[in-house]
Amino acid sequence: MKSILMLPLLPLLMSAMVHAKGHSHAPSYLLEDEKNSIQIFGDFASSVINVSNLRYARTGFFSHDVSEIPAGSGSGFLWDDKGHCVTNFHVVKGADTLMVSFKNGTSAKAKILGVEPRKDIAVLKLTEKAPITLKGLQVANSAKLLVGQKAIAIGSPFGLDQTLTTGIISALGRSIPGIGGVTIRDMIQTDASINPGNSGGPLLDSRGKLIGMNTMIFSKSGSSAGVGFAVPSNTIYRIVNQIIRFGKVKQPGLGVSAFGDDVANRLGIKGVIVRAVIPDSGAAEAGIQGTKRNRNGQIILGDVIIKINDKRIESYDDLYNALEGKSIGSRVKVLVVRAKKTVSLSIRLMDLSND
Repeated sequence: MKSILMLPLLPLLMSAMVHAKGHSHAPSYLLEDEKNSIQIFGDFASSVINVSNLRYARTGFFSHDVSEIPAGSGSGFLWDDKGHCVTNFHVVKGADTLMVSFKNGTSAKAKILGVEPRKDIAVLKLTEKAPITLKGLQVANSAKLLVGQKAIAIGSPFGLDQTLTTGIISALGRSIPGIGGVTIRDMIQTDASINPGNSGGPLLDSRGKLIGMNTMIFSKSGSSAGVGFAVPSNTIYRIVNQIIRFGKVKQPGLGVSAFGDDVANRLGIKGVIVRAVIPDSGAAEAGIQGTKRNRNGQIILGDVIIKINDKRIESYDDLYNALEGKSIGSRVKVLVVRAKKTVSLSIRLMDLSND
């Protein structure tokens, strides 16, 4: 059966292969597309990294001594010259120590600066002096991508670092279930070969600019089937800059807690049922009503959110994605069902992220 697979954390495959070297000046007899691929690799492969996830383990059953053992590896890329690196959250999840390896074979330790599991993004920071000159990738505007344009992936499939594959953008605007429990929307679909270990690596355009981060594959076998997905660069840009600045991602919210979709489904309700309202929030100011009991002990359901601005809301996933990217303090139009009547409210968004 076909399945959507996160590119899993693989056991480290320490390759003895000599690092491939890019050549910016390709022989004249090559085709222009070949020259472009060669130049992109030569100019930008040094900004692509391998991320090793190390965890502590006892050296023996009766021993109290612990050592670091490889728990998996993935890919990533340099964000700037200050030591910030970007990869997938699922690559670094559960790590006790992180090692970042560079194109020239050197490495440095790193720490997790912040994560956004719902977009499968993690930002790392080198904790020691980098052994190379750091050069971050330039970020393209993913809103201007076109189906059919060239896509170049660089990463470490099966632990084989500095591997380049090429293809095209096969589709845009894909919605794929993510590791964080909500759908990642607006994802890029590409046929550039992506395999386990490519997680966190960059997807580049023909100019070498970042258009996405390779994150998952659609496959029967777990290996490349020509259907890979990348988180778009605009999402990466917004989230990474927030993590670097604030150490977290600011999450806009209405100021309510909601029942899970299972409750709404059992009751035959399409929408998000408000469980409680946060005091002094935008929802409280607007008069949204939470679930409560009457004097007889009967449960009176709270408002059911069915629309935000022009987007239908039928699940928590819809609610999250309708608010995702909105500015804290801005207002949204919220349509709720209350006692079988439709009520329209204007609600000020608040920051729901944890301090």
